[in-house]
Amino acid sequence: MARKRPDKDAESGGSAPAAPVGGSANALWGGRFTGGPAEIMARINASIDFDKRLYAQDIAGSRAHCNMLVAQGILKAEDGHEILKGLDQVEREIEAGSFSYSAAREDIHMHVEARLAELIGEAAGRLHTARSRNDQVATDFRLWVRDALDRLDADVLALQRALLDRAEAEAGTVMPGFTHLQSAQPVTFGHHLMAYVEMLERDRGRIADCRKRLNECPLGAAALAGTSFPIDREETARALGFARPMRNSLDAVSARDFALEYLGQAAILSVHLSRLAEELVLWATPQFGFVRLSDAFSTGSSIMPQKRNPDAAELVRAKAGRVIGDLNALLVVMKGLPLTYSKDMQEDKEPVFEAADTLALTVPAMAGMIRDLRLDREAMARAAGAGYATATDLADWLVRTQGLPFREAHHLTGRVVRLAEERQCELAELSLEDLQSIAPAFNADAFEVLSVAQSVQSRVSLGGTAPENVRAAVKAMRERLG
Repeated sequence: MARKRPDKDAESGGSAPAAPVGGSANALWGGRFTGGPAEIMARINASIDFDKRLYAQDIAGSRAHCNMLVAQGILKAEDGHEILKGLDQVEREIEAGSFSYSAAREDIHMHVEARLAELIGEAAGRLHTARSRNDQVATDFRLWVRDALDRLDADVLALQRALLDRAEAEAGTVMPGFTHLQSAQPVTFGHHLMAYVEMLERDRGRIADCRKRLNECPLGAAALAGTSFPIDREETARALGFARPMRNSLDAVSARDFALEYLGQAAILSVHLSRLAEELVLWATPQFGFVRLSDAFSTGSSIMPQKRNPDAAELVRAKAGRVIGDLNALLVVMKGLPLTYSKDMQEDKEPVFEAADTLALTVPAMAGMIRDLRLDREAMARAAGAGYATATDLADWLVRTQGLPFREAHHLTGRVVRLAEERQCELAELSLEDLQSIAPAFNADAFEVLSVAQSVQSRVSLGGTAPENVRAAVKAMRERLG
């Protein structure tokens, strides 16, 4: 957000009208200066191109501040009435697209105040009494991030619901589970999707935590030291939906950990989306052949007519890098700043805005892909049985029915797998004589645990992949989500 140096925005005494915009000195802080900024200085200093999206929060903060000034007897009621009426007009103009932006007004605060002065005259200059652009922008930004968190939470919830629907429908659909991207043990596709539901639930927990911690109001901290006017910070905090005012004026204007925390949770969420996107990309290849993305989320090739490219998933995967970069960018901006405000902090908005815009694309795109996904269940079942995936079930059978120590059972089962490799067959295709040539403990009952279906059905421990577990997990999560 565009801002002045910490010492150039002193409290307003509340008597002078807003100066006209333009000329050789800045309208809001030009009294100290006899000349205007260099052209390149004006360009590097301006933030209106991106911070204009804070207009609603800026106007909301001004309304709350105006009402408080009137209630405290700092501002005359008639002036307060004119200010509120003017702010309504400014908001209508911005929302209608008829508002005029000017490079001469560096940020959204100056634009709103200058237009207010054009509309109502001298009373506009009294609005900035007991307020600085430092506490003003800190308040605006917290309000914006709070709104962004609410929107993000709704999008993540919609993705969870899409995953829950598919998980319930595919609770019994068998697929290979992987470690090291090697076939490990059979699982169900519903169980696999429920893992992402759990990740997203933790993401929503981080969203809620971030919202709770940022929900303190900086307004009234003024430039950095508070104000001599008898303001009521509790009232402005309540009016803006904050839980309380921030307790330290220096912290109020300089803290950006709420923005860092927003970007931190955004980066973790993006990593989760990227992992799921990567699996969709892999599963959609002919080599896996597990899934097919719908036409709505695929593209073709300009030269190879047979191609179906999973571009939506690839872009979700790639955009995680942008969000991680946004977090790194703001961490570097903030890492060496002394208290309180420095112009460096104008760089806090764009990373947050970009991350929010990115997530507004990637989360709904992932939900759409999950809803439209088509499965090849036969291919998944074939792959689930490949690679001796039920070997662990055989070792468990030796422990459970024959009383062998697991390490011995593991060793014997490894010899069974090696024999199957030598015979170039699956475990279930070995004969009982083959098994007993390795260990007399094997009997005909051992073959019952070598089927993929039996393997997944047996995993009934808490958090296991058994279809009944998946259905119960879906039901419990739906109840939790409400």
